[in-house]
Parts: sequence; structure tokens; C-alpha cells
Amino acid sequence: MVTVRARASIDNPHFLLRRLHSLLGVVPVGAFLVFHLWENSQSRFGATHYNEEVVGALHRMNYLTLIEWIAIFLPLLFHAGYGLVILRDSRPRPLLYPFVHNRLYLLQRISGVATLAFLILHVGWTRVWALWEPSIHADLFGHMQGLLSHPFGFAIYAVGLVLAVFHLGYGLWTFSISWGIATSPRAQRLAFNACTALTAVLGAMGLHGLAGFLA
Repeated sequence: MVTVRARASIDNPHFLLRRLHSLLGVVPVGAFLVFHLWENSQSRFGATHYNEEVVGALHRMNYLTLIEWIAIFLPLLFHAGYGLVILRDSRPRPLLYPFVHNRLYLLQRISGVATLAFLILHVGWTRVWALWEPSIHADLFGHMQGLLSHPFGFAIYAVGLVLAVFHLGYGLWTFSISWGIATSPRAQRLAFNACTALTAVLGAMGLHGLAGFLA
């Protein structure tokens, strides 16, 4: 019976799509978020280091555009698109089922939509804006400093960053369960604590990076 049910799950396209959605949310999308937070944390070393040693080094990579599309943009588009499908079909009902993880599940779905909106805004303020002002490529530090020097701009980036980190952290916990890594109640508690700690560390690193543009 277990084998038949497992086979039925594998044959279900929604099961496979959910698994792919979950996997891509960790690798490469989640991994890229961690790298991007580390990258921006280098802002505390100043404009020259950030522009030349961090951003400049990335721009000098061979096949950068191809790598970005294969490893970042396409997986992100799928993860975001199918995430909206999951959101449409989900029924968390936090008032009817006022459990902590049910509310966190709803918050993760909301944070996913908010993170997508923030990413569109961030790309617009950096990549798209650079089409009209090519100097942004040479001085991204100065451009980010200008954006973050306004309280409204800093608030948008801070809130967007925190929501993105929460989405990844809680997503890692659900990933550990759905992929059979944390199966027992004790393992799930330990995984939740570890993911919560990781969320706090990444959030602190991200906010530190934002503050570095204003130092």
C-alpha cells in the first residue's frame, strides 16, 4: 500500500512540481540570496573595495549573463510563479486553526509575494535604471548609498530584506520535512531552531550590509 501511494504521488505532476519548487527555493535561489547578502556586507569596507573587488570581480566573469539566466533568473521565475499557484490553492485559515506553524505558513506565503514585489523594485532601481545611467555599473556603491540615504528607500530595503530572509529560513524548515530530512518531532524541533538561528544571522548580516552603504 505504501509503495502504491508513493508511486501515485510521484506520478502526480503537482507533487513533482512542488518538489521542484521546494528544491529550487533552496538551490540555487536560496544559495544566491545568502551570497548576495554576503556580497552586500562588503559595503562596510568602503566604495572602492565594493565597486572594484566585489561588483567589478563579478562583472569580469566569463559568460556572466548566461550564468545569471541559468542559475538565477529562470529558477527564480519558476519558484515565484509556482509559488503563486500554491498560494492560490492554500487554505491556512489562521483564525480557524490558530496554531503557530499554521500562522507561520501563512506568513511565509505572504512574505513570498512581498519578496517578489521587492525583487521587481530592486531590479528596477538597479539593473533597469542602469540602462539609462551606465555610470551605475561603475559606482553601484554610490547608487545604493543614494537610494538608502532616504528614509523611505532604507525602510523598503530593510523590510524587503527581512521578509526575504524569513521566507528562506522557514522554507528551509519545511524543506527539511518534505524531503524527509527531519522526520521525527525532535528532529523537526531541532531543525526549526537551527533555521530560526540562521534567519537571525542572515537578517543581521543583511541589515549590517545596508548600514555599510551609509557609513
